[in-house]
Formats: sequence, C-alpha cells, structure tokens
Amino acid sequence: MNTYRILLIIVVTILLGQSGFSQDMSKSNKLNALIEEGMKEWQIPGLSAIVVKNGKVVFKKSYGIKDIETKEPVDDNTLFSMASTTKALIAISLGILVDQNKISWEDKVIKHLPSFKLSDPYITANARVIDLLTHNLGIGNADLLWVINNLSTTETIDKFKYAKKTYPLRGGFTYQNIMYAVAGELIEAVSGQHWTVFVDNEILKPLEMTRTQTKSIDIMKAGNYTTPHLNDLDDGIVKVDYTFSDQIGAAGMVWSSANDVSNYLTFLVNDGIFKRDTIIQPATFQYLFKPHSILTENQVYPTNKLTKPKWNTYGLGWFQQDYRGNKLDFHTGSLPGLVAIAGIIHDKDIAVYVFANLDHAELRHAIMYKAMDLYAFNDDNRDWHKEIFKLYSGFRKNAKEAKKKRNEERLMETRPSLALDQYSGTYQNEMLGIVNISLVSDQLQIDFNNYLNYKMEHWHYDTFITNKDPKWRGEILINFNLNTSGKIEDLEAFGEKFTKKTLKEEKKE
Repeated sequence: MNTYRILLIIVVTILLGQSGFSQDMSKSNKLNALIEEGMKEWQIPGLSAIVVKNGKVVFKKSYGIKDIETKEPVDDNTLFSMASTTKALIAISLGILVDQNKISWEDKVIKHLPSFKLSDPYITANARVIDLLTHNLGIGNADLLWVINNLSTTETIDKFKYAKKTYPLRGGFTYQNIMYAVAGELIEAVSGQHWTVFVDNEILKPLEMTRTQTKSIDIMKAGNYTTPHLNDLDDGIVKVDYTFSDQIGAAGMVWSSANDVSNYLTFLVNDGIFKRDTIIQPATFQYLFKPHSILTENQVYPTNKLTKPKWNTYGLGWFQQDYRGNKLDFHTGSLPGLVAIAGIIHDKDIAVYVFANLDHAELRHAIMYKAMDLYAFNDDNRDWHKEIFKLYSGFRKNAKEAKKKRNEERLMETRPSLALDQYSGTYQNEMLGIVNISLVSDQLQIDFNNYLNYKMEHWHYDTFITNKDPKWRGEILINFNLNTSGKIEDLEAFGEKFTKKTLKEEKKE
C-alpha cells in the first residue's frame, strides 16, 4: 500500500471519528437543553442524568443544588435515593443465588422461610420465590405497615399476614413493596448474609459502586447527599423529612450517585458483564427481563397516553412495554421528596438513569424518552418535556381542585357529638397497630404507633383534620364513628378502621 493511500485512510478515519464525536455532542447538547428547560419549569432543585450506549457513558451530568437552604451544588458523587429502582438489585441478587445453585425460581418460599405466612393458606403454601418479585401474589397492598410504623423487618412481615386476599394467586397485579422485603429476608436465609451485605459483596463491589449505600440511614455518615423537596400546593418548593424506612429496605431504600450508576448501567447494557467479569450468568440475566405478569389498563403509567404501547408487562423488578418496535424495560422510584427512573432497551444497547430531589418530578420520564430517541433512534422530533409537563400538570390541577372541593364541602358551624375528652383513648387495628388520641391544652392529638404524631383541629361533626405531614405535606381527615349507645366505636384514618379499646381492655394492658 502506497503512502498516499495510507494517509487517505488515516484522514478518512479521523474525519469519521470527528463526525461521530460531533453527532454525540449534538445529542448531548439537545438532551442537556431539555433538562435545563425542564428543571426550570418543574422547579427541580437538583438532578443527575446518565446515558450509557454500547457499553460507554455517552452522557453524564449533574445539575442544580442539593438543598434549597444551603444551596450546595449537586455533583456526580452526590447520593440520591434509588427508591424502587432498588428492586432490580434484589432480583439480580436472587439470580446470583440461582447461579450458585442455592435456590430455584420455582422453589416454594416456605422452603427457605418456614415462618412465611399470609392470610390465605393456599397462597402461603404455594408462593414461589419468583412470586415475591412479580406483584401477582393475590394479597392486597399494605404499605401503611411501614408508612405509619417503624417495626422491624421481621415484625412488618409478620403483620402482613393480616392483609386480605384480593384475587387468586397469580390472577392479577397489586404492587407489593413488602414482598420485596420478604425477598431480602430470603437472601439472608439462603446466603447467610443480610441482603445489604450480599448486595454489597456480590454487586456493588464488583461494579466498583463505592459510594452506594444499602441502608438509607447510612447516607448521613457517607456525606454528600441530597435533601428531599416537595412542591407544596400552598407554599411552593419546600424541604421535607427524609424517609429512612430500612425495615422494607429491599423494596427501595438504596442510595447511589451518578458515577456509581454509570457502572451499573454499563453492567446492564453488557448483559450482566462488567470489565470482563460475569456478575450474573447470561441465561439468568435474560430471565430477569422476561415478562412474568400482564398489566391491565388501570395498572400502567400515565405516560402510556403518550407512548401508546400495545402491551404492558412486569419482569423481575422491571415494568415493560413496547417502544418504537423494541422492548423497553424501565422502573420509577418514588419516596417523599425524591424520585428516580431507570430504563433499558437491550436490543439497542442503551440504558438511561435519572435522579431528582423533588417529589413527583416527572421530568424524569421526559429525559428517559428523549435520551432513547436521541441515542437509540437518532430522532429529535418530539418535545418530550412539553408533552410530559402538560400531562402531569393536569394531576397537580386535579389535586388543587380536590382540595378546593374538600374545603367547599366542609359543613361550617357544626360541633362534635361529644366533649373532646371523650375522643381520647387507645384505638387498635390488628395489622396496622395502635393509635392513641389525647387531649392536650384543649386540643386533640393523634399518635400512630408512637411514630407519627399530629395535632388535630375540628373539621365538622365528628371529623377532625391533622396538621400537614412533614414528609408528604398532606393533611389527614380523621373520622370518629359512634355506636347506638352514643359512644365512640372506632376511628377511620387512611381508609382503615381502628377500634376503640374499652377502659377494661386498657387497664388489662
């Protein structure tokens, strides 16, 4: 080959490389523009976004501030909540145990956890390991167990046995955080390591995810973590309390950073391999992403109105649907004041992840779909921010109208049926625990399980309203029901009844 041809090949190679680099920069600029515009309109304090394509990080950027008061900037090592995107880590962990021949997906749960018990004996006896991950167990949702209490994981799971059967085993779909907590217990029973230790040893260390915390409370000592915020209907953007509910940690309490998640996405795009190390066997990895539950129209994300998929399913820790002729696996994560989203199109070797520190910051969906369009389909035609913002703005409008309607329906100039001290006492729900009502300085106060405490004001008749919750900034209507003798029978809160104990019952305790 003569010198001229060699030089020509070198020049063409350089030009092609520059062209590819230029295209990538153009895509990055477009995605960055959407994020910057979206953050302003959604009023998001801080955010991190990562895109991995063909095993390489093609976009990684952190924006804004960790805290509206301190105004410390977010960086690529800032810890955010993974929330329910944690579920995929639990599914991978069980997959690793399958590879180690320690469990089978078809194993009965009671084989490894003999204490496992549900309200329905048949479901208890026949629930399989895989059923812990697919939300089709047949038992109703009981997230109030950890929302209004701080029981241990073992106690929370034990209380779940009072949750009622709502459909036959594998005959429907009800999102179940507590079953992922059971999966975490199963990991420990089989491996001899608490699930947090197992995830750290088998996933995080091999993936060099050195900042990731498997216990949410540990972010305090790790440092450089974000603060949860919420766009209050009355007060605008405000800080809210952290959710450190590590008793159901396997369902959604892991925290991570942009740098760490970059490695995680690379592992996902490379089908379970990271830097030539196989973390999980290819067949097992693929099984995680097979459809295992079929979703009906009322079980899907609002974004379906925009993406219009032909089908919706759930894998092992992943929602699934068709997008532009390809299977999209994705999952959101939401805790009070914090959100995340993960998305993968395996056939396009692309994965996207977004963190944000604002409750219901649905810009996350726009970023995911925009990144998919740009990097997988080379398409910049849709204004995803505009479409998503319009879609979800309707929900905020509905919330305002619902609050307005509630206030309008309040019957003024009414009085409670009884003297305030008659409402005091202990109320009990078999599954959800104890509520104590007390009268302090002529004002009723309510306490859930010595965990959540509120002051109450009279609303109308025998209904009272609490002050705003420090996490979700909502007020709770507490309704007292009287029996035929004119005495209080029970109270209703969160749609659940708590029966009042008699003085004799209280004295026995």
